Amino acid sequence: MSPIRSASIAVLASAVLATTLTGCGIGGEPQDTSPIVIAADLELSGAGAPTGEVYQRALKLKVEQLNSSGALGGRKVKLRVEDNRSDAAESLRNINDFANDPQVTAVLIGGCNECAVGAARTIGEKKIPTIALASAGAVTEPVDQRRYVFKLAPNAADSAAALTTELTRRQIRKVAVLHSGDGYGQEGLTALRREFGKTSVKLVAAESVRTTDTEVSNQINDLVDKKPQALILWTPPEQATLAATTARQRNFRGSLFFDASAAGELFLGPSARSTELATLVFTQTMAIDDVIATTPAKAARRQWFQDYTARFGGYNGFSSFAADAVQLIVDAELRAGGEPGKVNRDGLRDVLETSQLDGLSGPIRMTPDNHSGLMPQALTTLVARGGRWRIAG
Repeated sequence: MSPIRSASIAVLASAVLATTLTGCGIGGEPQDTSPIVIAADLELSGAGAPTGEVYQRALKLKVEQLNSSGALGGRKVKLRVEDNRSDAAESLRNINDFANDPQVTAVLIGGCNECAVGAARTIGEKKIPTIALASAGAVTEPVDQRRYVFKLAPNAADSAAALTTELTRRQIRKVAVLHSGDGYGQEGLTALRREFGKTSVKLVAAESVRTTDTEVSNQINDLVDKKPQALILWTPPEQATLAATTARQRNFRGSLFFDASAAGELFLGPSARSTELATLVFTQTMAIDDVIATTPAKAARRQWFQDYTARFGGYNGFSSFAADAVQLIVDAELRAGGEPGKVNRDGLRDVLETSQLDGLSGPIRMTPDNHSGLMPQALTTLVARGGRWRIAG
């Protein structure tokens, strides 16, 4: 299927509307043909490289689809990517460079929580609209200090609530948690404690790991020794699968639960046996081929799943966040108005702050009080079955 066809009806409709409003040369005015330059600061080497590469692939595919669609009038999206090497200092240098380039419309930051939080002050001072694909609440909070920073990733509170609901439904009472030692991991543990306090679920043990750790046996041993009925893995994907394998090797026979941050590839590969019947809280897009496309939004998600899989030979759940971030920026740029050929960052920021999109990741809503756009309804329950993730039920 061609890129023109593959760009979904729902997605193109919003872009076409925006183009009609701002780019068609009403009253004989010259059409704006200036590029929409999106700069991306991604982890293409270092600890975050696996997810950073997914984002890069998704960004390129989405930009290609938009540029082939004809929905942008005479304009094209240009993508500029720099590697931050999974290092917050390098990320800050990249963002400074982007902000100082008058052609750059907006910035995307990958999944590095420390990078996004560390750059927040500079982003505000430079007034460069930025969407981070990192999960930590501190990326966008407090909002009055993050006016130019937005976030598109699962929120810890929403993930904790969904996990707790599933634990309660399955009458699981004793739970242990392995969480990343970064801000998002700590935030997750706090959210889980808060949710457990509303139920009969009891946290019997919690251990942390650095996001760069490649060995988790000590922590898993300590957790398994507490004999929990379930083990929650709130870590990046590679650590989560390693922890699941280690737990099974320790003869842990309880249930495994994965936070959204532990999502990754659709197919579980070598870890399939260890993760069989594990539960994951994530967006429906991860297994959208299980869903009947009854709405334009679901059809768009299914098409994205198919396009990404056809191009790259497999699917990664995080890809949809990158694609939605591009769509949000492009829609906001087309609606922001301003002098043709001149970047209107303030106008774009103002539009982003009230953006709504039934995106590839699910429903997205930004407000002046909440710059974290992914709605709780975007999360669903998945189960590992036959070496891949499936919609539960």
